[in-house]
Amino acid sequence: MVGISLCGSYIPIFRIDRRVIADIWDRGSIGGERSVANNDEDSITMAVEAARNSLRGQPKEAIEGLFFATTTAPYIEKMNSALIAAAVDLKREITTLDFAHSLRGGIGALKTAFDSVKSGSMRNVLVTASDCRLGYPKSDQEQAFGDGAAAVLVSKDNVLATFEGSYSICSEMMDVWRNPEDTFVRTWEGRFILGEGYTSHMKEVITGILKKYNLEPKDISKAILPAPDIRTHKRLVKQLGLDMKTQVQDPLLSNVGYCGTAHSLMMLVGALEESRPGDILLLASYADGADAMIFKVTEEIEKERTQRKLKDYLDEKLMLSSYARFLSYKGLVDTVPGEPFRLFPSATVTWRDRNSIIRCHGSKCRNCGVITFPIQRVCYSCRSKDNFEEVRISDMEGEVFTFTLDNLAGRSDDPVVVQTIAELGEDKVRFYGMMTDCEPSEVKVGMPVDLTFRRIYDGAGMHNYFWKCRPVRKGGNQ
Repeated sequence: MVGISLCGSYIPIFRIDRRVIADIWDRGSIGGERSVANNDEDSITMAVEAARNSLRGQPKEAIEGLFFATTTAPYIEKMNSALIAAAVDLKREITTLDFAHSLRGGIGALKTAFDSVKSGSMRNVLVTASDCRLGYPKSDQEQAFGDGAAAVLVSKDNVLATFEGSYSICSEMMDVWRNPEDTFVRTWEGRFILGEGYTSHMKEVITGILKKYNLEPKDISKAILPAPDIRTHKRLVKQLGLDMKTQVQDPLLSNVGYCGTAHSLMMLVGALEESRPGDILLLASYADGADAMIFKVTEEIEKERTQRKLKDYLDEKLMLSSYARFLSYKGLVDTVPGEPFRLFPSATVTWRDRNSIIRCHGSKCRNCGVITFPIQRVCYSCRSKDNFEEVRISDMEGEVFTFTLDNLAGRSDDPVVVQTIAELGEDKVRFYGMMTDCEPSEVKVGMPVDLTFRRIYDGAGMHNYFWKCRPVRKGGNQ
């Protein structure tokens, strides 16, 4: 039976209290807080994090496809999923696909993955979804949106939840959209969007799938219903006859925000992490129509896993104290670049060194066993030349060996750059790079760190990515 065998989520460490945004505009807050991607994060880097989390401690060689869904792709004409597959260090012999332009892209990619595995064209497909949408300043969307990502592995092996079936409807209407030249999401009149759009279509698709599979609302263990706001979510739940306390998955609106394409998969991951064998999960998603899916949780869900859970990401956070910093992190105001951000990139060099730059490979000397990063033709230790094998170091954890706080190299919104040398893994592989997601004043020698894929700077019309270290997040198996 086809289903989900692995899953993982990712939420940026930064949050902002919605009151901080509201006070700038002398308007009311919708309450709670929202997640904010760091200034070196985008939809690609967050998808990489979710994918790495879902595959944590698992072999990657069997994966034959990677699908990526987003409405905020860093590249409009270039396959973003190919870059994600390389950063996750998947094999070259896989199928990569981008799903774009719709908030239903995540659930659409998931449905395509189920069909592909069921037909036998691929055995294992990793589905990723990520979004960093922008609402107009002073709008409800500016407060309501959030940033996040999720990933699930579709397979026939070791299935956590079987895919029981789906039901879809299509509807053309102008309610929420963004033109190619637009920075911010456009919306029509609120009552029209929520009444004739979201609520009407969600009720129709959920009623349709329950009828198709001879189910009643009382048969559903968890209903996963992404919604644009808490009030609309509660109204839909009531109209469907579901019990809010026992049957409905946390919509993540008060502490994360609405994460666009990624939100349905993020909620699905959260539901799976709390499920028990035999549970029936209902997932529905709206945008120009609606999709619904039914899953049945298996005994496999009770096995111990190494993935960081959604609640672990929710528990650990750093608060942004100013609206100006929020604007700069969202790329809405220009900041003075520091020295590391004035370099001129080369597509040729990036391609030539892609295994070190993107895949985070080091070289392990076959003669003496010393591992160096980036890949070196000549061994630092025994001077052996071209006698090495490539090894992945992105999954290694370690600690800060030494560091310096550079007050001249940073951006104006992050003026202090933590230049770090870390020792990773049992072999104490030396990694030199910047530290991110940290308070510079709290960095110290011996601090536990791991590696994360980040956007370094833009130049020559390209987004340039590399690896940074960061403090190890608490929770899970850390």
